[in-house]
Amino acid sequence: MNSPSMTQQSVLDALKRLIEVVAQLRSPNGGCPWDLAQTPQTLIPYVIEEAYEVVDALQAGNQQAIAEELGDLLLQVVLQTQIASEHQNFTLEDVAQGITAKLIRRHPHVFGDVQVNSAAEVNQNWEEIKAAEKGESPEQANLLSRKLDRYARSLPPLTAGMKISIKAAAAGFEWSDIDGVWSKFTEELGEFQEALTTNDKTHQQEELGDLLFTIINLARWYDLDPFAALQGTNRRFIQRLELMEKFAPRPLTEYDLEKLESLWQQAKTQLKHGTQEQNLT
Repeated sequence: MNSPSMTQQSVLDALKRLIEVVAQLRSPNGGCPWDLAQTPQTLIPYVIEEAYEVVDALQAGNQQAIAEELGDLLLQVVLQTQIASEHQNFTLEDVAQGITAKLIRRHPHVFGDVQVNSAAEVNQNWEEIKAAEKGESPEQANLLSRKLDRYARSLPPLTAGMKISIKAAAAGFEWSDIDGVWSKFTEELGEFQEALTTNDKTHQQEELGDLLFTIINLARWYDLDPFAALQGTNRRFIQRLELMEKFAPRPLTEYDLEKLESLWQQAKTQLKHGTQEQNLT
């Protein structure tokens, strides 16, 4: 059995090799043209994509997939720091030292002499330390607008919308009953439809956003997760499309809308009842 020190060394060796490989990919002498063309901004979609793929693997509980997707996400960290180091901005060492120092600083109950009795106290201390790091007073840090702004900047829009809705409701920005939420939905739907009759794209976007935010509030009132709901719909759509392609002897682009609808309904029925019969040719 390997000792802890040997295991730690093997991890360090593996990370060192990854860093070397990424550096070679970014090398002007024999590197990869695609990697050399990347910038921190062009890599943003990949950072988001890899993070979501980690979440998907975690939800599926597939350990092999989790390890693979965490590797892909780690690649994005190393690649971003490699590019930054090439411009003398910061290095992977800076990143590792920074997060290590932050963890120690924000866990005085572990690395210091602070006493805590619950996870809630840990969270409270964390927020107070975080505010102090940013030069904010406790009053400033507790401003509702500050909290909601952090959600809007750091979370995917759908998740941020739910967080903002929950926090705003807790602060008193809430309907007295569900009928009020449905009335708001009807109002926002009408305003969106009216906006679509204009040529003002900015206004149309605003009204669409208002409508989506109201739907998020409806989800909150019914204790539903809009993120999971949309994720499920996306998966069901793809599953149905996959079955349609199995049922159809020709590419789907060769069928008219009526035949596509027939294939769609057949796929929907099969998924609902779990049958595997193919009765369209």
